[in-house]
Amino acid sequence: MMSINTQPNNPLHGITLKMVVTALYNHYGWEGLAKQVNVNCFKNEPSIKSALTFLRKTEWARLEVEQLYLRTFA
Repeated sequence: MMSINTQPNNPLHGITLKMVVTALYNHYGWEGLAKQVNVNCFKNEPSIKSALTFLRKTEWARLEVEQLYLRTFA
């Protein structure tokens, strides 16, 4: 059986990508988020759904967003 603490050193453990994007959007807004992470999903007709679709396919962008989340809320 898997232990609950399978990733004790992962600060994002238990936090979904949707939670990350939503928190950043609530904090920065789309315009501010686009200034922090230069990707079109935050610039052109942004939505949580479109951002999640893009970030799930694009590892480098997802990593940038996760790092921004950690810098902002850690």
